[in-house]
Amino acid sequence: MKSESLYPNLNFLIHGYFNEDFDLWGNNVQEIVSCFKKESDKTLHKLVMDEIDRFKCDCSANLDEHFEEMYGFYVDPEAWGYTAASFLDEVKRLLSE
Repeated sequence: MKSESLYPNLNFLIHGYFNEDFDLWGNNVQEIVSCFKKESDKTLHKLVMDEIDRFKCDCSANLDEHFEEMYGFYVDPEAWGYTAASFLDEVKRLLSE
């Protein structure tokens, strides 16, 4: 398993916006990412997108398991109708808009 420190910007997004108080930033992934985008700059958005790609590559053999291990305390993609992969893809898509 890769250390969380390898993904500091992705960690910042998930820990800071998809935590137990997520509803302060929105009620769904789109609203939460939109809030993150408004409160950060495009450089950070690009860094998060790059780390999403790297996380998916690094953990491709067991992506759901690795995602749960690293981020399960903060976000449960299945509760919102996503897999780990589709959640990360959606976050990346929203950041790129």
